[in-house]
Amino acid sequence: MSDQTKSPFATVNPYTGETIVEFPVIEGEEVDDALALAAEASAAWRERPVEERAAVVGRAAELMRERKEELAQLITLEMGKLIAEARGEVDLAASILEHYAHHGAGYIADERLDVREGEAHLVYQPLGVLLGVMPWNFPLYQVVRFAAPNLVLGNTLLVKHAGICPQSALALESLFRDADAPEGVYTNLFVSHEEISRIIDSPHVRGVSLTGSEKAGARVAEAAGRNMKPSLLELGGSDAFIVLDGEGLERTVAAAVKGRMGNTGQSCVASKRFIVLDEVYDDFVDGLRRAFEELEPGDPADEATTLGPLSSERAAANLADQIRETVEQGAELVTGGHRIDRPGAFVEPTVLTGVKPGMRAYAEELFGPAAVVYRVADEDEAVALANDSQYGLGGSVFCADAERGRRVAERVESGMVWVNHPTSTRAELPFGGIKRSGYGRELSRLGMHEFANRKLIRVLPPDAELGGTAG
Repeated sequence: MSDQTKSPFATVNPYTGETIVEFPVIEGEEVDDALALAAEASAAWRERPVEERAAVVGRAAELMRERKEELAQLITLEMGKLIAEARGEVDLAASILEHYAHHGAGYIADERLDVREGEAHLVYQPLGVLLGVMPWNFPLYQVVRFAAPNLVLGNTLLVKHAGICPQSALALESLFRDADAPEGVYTNLFVSHEEISRIIDSPHVRGVSLTGSEKAGARVAEAAGRNMKPSLLELGGSDAFIVLDGEGLERTVAAAVKGRMGNTGQSCVASKRFIVLDEVYDDFVDGLRRAFEELEPGDPADEATTLGPLSSERAAANLADQIRETVEQGAELVTGGHRIDRPGAFVEPTVLTGVKPGMRAYAEELFGPAAVVYRVADEDEAVALANDSQYGLGGSVFCADAERGRRVAERVESGMVWVNHPTSTRAELPFGGIKRSGYGRELSRLGMHEFANRKLIRVLPPDAELGGTAG
């Protein structure tokens, strides 16, 4: 964020450094009023038939597709995403809204359990008001991933979006309002980090979801635990990209570039640690270097640009420091490694080798266009290195033998592993991690149940034998 901004909620173009607009923070009574309104809306929203709630989410998907170019331009302006990728994010977010509009009712249909006497049903009911604390790197997708299943379920939402994408936050709030979500069902909050804990403390709030940094996740989890409220965390990642053979190496290198450089490397599930068997290591490193050196920095709104800026000056400076210190600690800089001599938050696409335990790039997440490549002797060493991480979000395995890839994937300690494709996301697939990458699952059927009361209803005949109790 530009030093000239006074509010934590400001659009600062990372390509030019220009502050476009700022928004005031709300606090105290204004926050309390929003909490009360969300609680009041919850009572009516949960009673509406699920088909009506799904229709609102479906209409939001239609509006999102109608406003695709406007929303994509906002994303590019606020966090520097290449315009083609920004349009792709709009399409992805719309597909998630459509998925829950079409399948949400089925995901929460009553389930009859097999019992010897009488009946037993599992029913899925909303908890009430939820708080979502959202990141900047996917201004639409991350929010929709949280919002779509919970709105269809019948929860009402308070959303604290990231400070650098306030216009995207307001555009989402307008989208749900225009889709006929009643007032208080989806509310954007421009609140400070300090206010978040007080919101979680509120008796109106029944759960909290955060996608963001480990530090923020720890604070939110602590506040939720103190209040006995469920939480879901999707935090950092340092995904392993394992290459087991040289079959189709050209495609593997292309996948590595896509997995590392999508969103200018600013993704929790970006491929970050490339673990390559010895016999193909040299060719892989050379291919990755050549591909990185072909990327052209420029205006992310220009279709010809292939390397956009990072989201902020602070993000670029931090990544450059991580790379510099890792090289000073003895790593080899194959290419890149510096700030690009031009205006904007640009860092050269970077390939590092020879990274060892104790170096910054070994343990820390590199959030930007920087790849670390490791040489290993065999499959077992590849798996051991992949698992030598505090993170466990995604990962990928590349090899000609798909069954071998599946076996290796089962040994990797993470929430998701893709074989012969970089870690990705789809509405019907569960998304989430383990270890310091967080807990809980979003998307798919599982994402519908994270903030549901999975209630047992047991019905016995009036003359049933009375058994003991436990608990």
